[in-house]
Amino acid sequence: MVDVPLHRMFHHYSEMPYSVRTLYTATLIMLGLGYLFALIYIYDTYAGRAGGTSGMLTYDDIVAGYSGSQQGSRLEAALRGPMRDMLPREDHNAVITWLHEGAKPATFETDIKPVIEKRCLMCHDGSNPHLPNLTGYDNVKKVTAEDTGPPIMTLVRVSHIHLFGLTFIFFIMGTMFSHAYVRPIWFKCAAIVLPFVAIVTDISSWYFTKVFHPFAAVVLLGGALMGMSFAFMWAVTMYQLWFSKPPRMVLDRAGGDLPSLE
Repeated sequence: MVDVPLHRMFHHYSEMPYSVRTLYTATLIMLGLGYLFALIYIYDTYAGRAGGTSGMLTYDDIVAGYSGSQQGSRLEAALRGPMRDMLPREDHNAVITWLHEGAKPATFETDIKPVIEKRCLMCHDGSNPHLPNLTGYDNVKKVTAEDTGPPIMTLVRVSHIHLFGLTFIFFIMGTMFSHAYVRPIWFKCAAIVLPFVAIVTDISSWYFTKVFHPFAAVVLLGGALMGMSFAFMWAVTMYQLWFSKPPRMVLDRAGGDLPSLE
């Protein structure tokens, strides 16, 4: 197979000054750490959401995360899911029992309010608009309604944050990766475009999952494609920056061995 000639604007990493290569390397390290912590946070947020094993992320957890458990209140879903380890067993059972008995105000003051004040108000005191306010019976009553997942406007707020943030991340990653020598060229272009397709697929499936649960599998697929795309471009960029020899076509264009200094 005849290789495609290098584009006149293409510059391989070996043709860049060390200052640029160092900048790319530092950026790769920071983006890699950031993506790793994001994965840990997402895993911790959704694993066990459906009431299963807290250390394993499942299809049912994704369904519960976006369309709710449909089996009990938001408060119960949280206590059986991501908040299951926040209360001692006796306090946990007391709150669940109170919910099953109708969440009556008569027993709230004596049985539930002390538990909430001791265990929950450090985060759920109303100071964070993104967390339920659990101060007083009226606020707690709001989270005893049927768990139907996050409201649409909450998804809209999270969607625009993800769309902006992930676009910047993969624009930076794609820009650095564009200097890699990868053939065939269509594969290189596909690797650059794929994470953007995955972003749209993932975020749009959040909304579809609320009305058609099988789309939870598409959420998992979109996230997996993003992760694989990030890992592939990260590894290729880092490898060609420092560990691989310049491609023959780059050497031929330069007329021999490339200088090792700026």
